[in-house]
Amino acid sequence: MTGNPAQFEAIGNRLGFNVTEQTPQKLRMLWQGARFPAFLCLGIALLLLFVSVPILRALHLRGFIGPAGSLWYFPLMNLVLFVIAIFLVTQRRIIEVDGHSRQITLLRRSFCRSTVLSASYDEISKVKLGIDQVYSGFALGGSTAAEKFPVPALRIILTTGESVLLDRGSFRKLAELGKLVSERLAKPLEIDSQLPGRLGPGPVVGKSEPVR
Repeated sequence: MTGNPAQFEAIGNRLGFNVTEQTPQKLRMLWQGARFPAFLCLGIALLLLFVSVPILRALHLRGFIGPAGSLWYFPLMNLVLFVIAIFLVTQRRIIEVDGHSRQITLLRRSFCRSTVLSASYDEISKVKLGIDQVYSGFALGGSTAAEKFPVPALRIILTTGESVLLDRGSFRKLAELGKLVSERLAKPLEIDSQLPGRLGPGPVVGKSEPVR
């Protein structure tokens, strides 16, 4: 295996991959990041241009001693919002299961860097649909009430005992994705026995028993 599984963990409670390519030998899934906050930041940054451009012009002509000197932070905020918007828009996560090379590859990409994790089929022991304990949004926002709640999570378990997060979301969607991944890896899909009782009816698979 190459790469660090910790770099593919997620703070949020769900990702939401979509299958973009599906053949008997290849499975490709894509997550495009948080689009709403990205376009919100971009919209605010474009609105701020109507204020920032005249301020920059005034600073260029008269420097910081003129009337616009105390408003220097508007162009700076504008730039920060543009950077945040570009970062969010360019967020990508790709999962590719390739039967020809017998490799599963995870790619995490933004405009500033790309991170790759790859593992051969022989390094994977099983695919597991279990439960992650995820902090609430209030705790992420700085609240002292750091409460956790259970979220279904799909992971691959390596022979070394490490786990790699593939996706989080609804039980039914993850069960479908888990079945697709396990079939191509030819590895068993293990579903936590707590999930059906917690999230409604669904298939129950014992440990190391493949889904057919």
